[in-house]
Amino acid sequence: MNSTPQYLSLHALETFAAALPVRDENGQPKAFVYGGAERTAISAQARRRAERTHSRHRANRGEGPLASYSSGRRTREWALFTRDALVKNHDWDPDQAIYAAKAALEGLGLKFGEKESTALLTKVLFYAPEDSGDRIADHISTHADTFNTWLTQYTAAKTEAAAKEEAKRNAKKNARKKTTTADADAPAEPATKDSKEDKEEEVKIPPLPKELRTGILTAFAPRDAIDITIFGRFLAEVAELRTVDGAAQHSWAFTIAPAEHIDDFYAAADDAKLERRENALDFLDAADNAGAGMTGYQSLISGTFYRHAALDRHKLRVNLRSAGMTEDQAETAAQAAEAEFIQAFVDAVPRAKANSTASTGTLPNLVLAHEGARPYFYAAAFQSHIDETSDGPAALAGAKRLLDHHRLITTKRTDATPGRLLTYDLDIQNLIDQLTADGTLPASEATTLEELTA
Repeated sequence: MNSTPQYLSLHALETFAAALPVRDENGQPKAFVYGGAERTAISAQARRRAERTHSRHRANRGEGPLASYSSGRRTREWALFTRDALVKNHDWDPDQAIYAAKAALEGLGLKFGEKESTALLTKVLFYAPEDSGDRIADHISTHADTFNTWLTQYTAAKTEAAAKEEAKRNAKKNARKKTTTADADAPAEPATKDSKEDKEEEVKIPPLPKELRTGILTAFAPRDAIDITIFGRFLAEVAELRTVDGAAQHSWAFTIAPAEHIDDFYAAADDAKLERRENALDFLDAADNAGAGMTGYQSLISGTFYRHAALDRHKLRVNLRSAGMTEDQAETAAQAAEAEFIQAFVDAVPRAKANSTASTGTLPNLVLAHEGARPYFYAAAFQSHIDETSDGPAALAGAKRLLDHHRLITTKRTDATPGRLLTYDLDIQNLIDQLTADGTLPASEATTLEELTA
């Protein structure tokens, strides 16, 4: 077991100008009241997804410390991925392949949507290694005789349920016909809700043979998908696929000064209309082609945010061992995972309105990484909000307050280490240089991201 402190705590200050990294169901910025002032917020789930997908894309491109490991994919489309693998790798007919893939997952215990548009999608999102569909297809093909025998039983159960449902519908139809031919003067019976017997016939799917079930369960196991061990997963539908309690914690980010929102009115031009207007031979033709093609409003935010994440190193190693790694393999993977976790914390940005605001080009003003026997969340440093009219620019004032708060914590808590800090902000760099010259910098400075993850 690694002898370093159990928790890695990360803190960042990050400034957005006229952006919308995340929004609510109405397209509005998220916000909450803290310290008596409304603060713009970026939800923890938005940050987690941004970091998770950032690391996955890097690993899939062969970049970063996790390049040699697999990654997870959270989706409802596992039947489609299995179908594609059966067709591509095992020469199955596409219709037979999707029928078999869906049957196998239903046999495992997963349920599918009931509408035509969702019939091939599981009802719940399922987070599993990206190659799970390929592995399931390989297992089905390897045990083709056993699977086809079971599939015959599955088809019979489906056919029997469909026949019962059809008989039930015909019985209801005949009952309605008798009612319409009865004495018109007879008192009408009150309408009643459908009984359990009136509901759609539930298919009693035969259990998968043990060797088939074990193989599919193994395909869905986390294995070396490091992001699943970091972020965790929950799946109640299949008991054997244990819930993975993630090793990472993320806070909601919030502005350290009061919220700043604008409702931006925009007009989208119709190119063809403008060309006709520019080439019009008289003012009447020009007037006919005046006006925008589309108009609307979008909300944008500006401000400096404080955000936090923590990594439980002990939990990470337990998850890796539970996924089947040896102690040495788990240690190597955990160190790689931690380095990538810090990198994603610094570089990943939620992508909402990315093209129209260029927000994904943002770099943090300041990042602080340190260790402890417990995670440390420094939101209390900003309960009293920054007042830019008296405190100056929020990023610089926030950096002074964050460093002062960290100095206080490391003075009073013996388990909290000084750690390392990194800035991409000119004013904050000048502050760090001054504190270094004075001998009062509460952490060691990292000049590169690689040094921050050391």
